[in-house]
Amino acid sequence: MPVPKILVFAGSIRSGAFSIRTADAAVGELARQGADVTRVSLVDYPLPIMDEDLEREKGIPENALRLGRLIAASDGLLIASPEYNSSIPPLLKNTVDWVSRIRRDNGRAFRPFAGKVAALCSSSDGAFAGVRGLYHLRSVLMACGVEVVTPQCSVGRASEAFDEDGGFREERLRQAMENVVRALVERAHMFSTAVER
Repeated sequence: MPVPKILVFAGSIRSGAFSIRTADAAVGELARQGADVTRVSLVDYPLPIMDEDLEREKGIPENALRLGRLIAASDGLLIASPEYNSSIPPLLKNTVDWVSRIRRDNGRAFRPFAGKVAALCSSSDGAFAGVRGLYHLRSVLMACGVEVVTPQCSVGRASEAFDEDGGFREERLRQAMENVVRALVERAHMFSTAVER
């Protein structure tokens, strides 16, 4: 049975961001469920604000291509996002927008998001747990051709949610993350098996 390759990143690069801690917790659960995990940070892929004039003049930024190649090489994505004003943080939206613009790489047709499956997590120190932003993120990813699994894990009161080892204090959150990861791994496995055939 092929091992699904899962790319994990957070929608924030702020030091100590709850979404980074949530992404790290997801990495642990993915490893427990047998996935081949690659963890990246968007701090390593800085991008200008999406601008079609800039794209026309200079093409797709190299960092968008680098990230797009990682996405294309994976079977699935797990994104842990904060919530800004009940929606997607600008860093994450800008990253998705640039990667979605890629059509070719080294002269060949190339669409990194095509045929990918994703799982979503959110975090916030408030009671809503960032869940409102995931509705928008889900819609954006689906518009890019990504299949988003139904289960999601939203971490509320995040400053108190993690133990000293980076795991969740509450069994409810541990179970939610387990369910999200299981759905992602199973779906990604189906995708990778179909491609191999």
